[in-house]
Amino acid sequence: VQLQASGGGYVQAGGSLRLSCAAPGFSLDYYAVAWFRQAPGKEHEGVSSISSSGLTREYADSVKGRFTISRDDAKNKVYMQMDSLKPEDTAVYYCAILWGGTVRAMLRDIQYDYRGKGTQVTVSS
Repeated sequence: VQLQASGGGYVQAGGSLRLSCAAPGFSLDYYAVAWFRQAPGKEHEGVSSISSSGLTREYADSVKGRFTISRDDAKNKVYMQMDSLKPEDTAVYYCAILWGGTVRAMLRDIQYDYRGKGTQVTVSS
């Protein structure tokens, strides 16, 4: 399974980015999907997750109200809209998928079956 994260970049504080997670040749329909991030010298952190149905979403406290996760099963993609970005959001962001489990545990325990390479997000002050 190849998960491809894209959409990262360099923005000023207060700016926005939209990350995309794609899985060419593999259906995401029955998987929960999450975004994780890792900043230099820091532990991996769960950012947001969405259930296979799209009905349940979870967010880290640090991004609530600023980030929105969504999925488009017709396009086989998951997105994360990131608004009001802060310098502390700077990290490598990657997407991951999980069969079964809960979206809350996926974030809290960094649970996943597959993960992709990340995309760099840099927020300047």
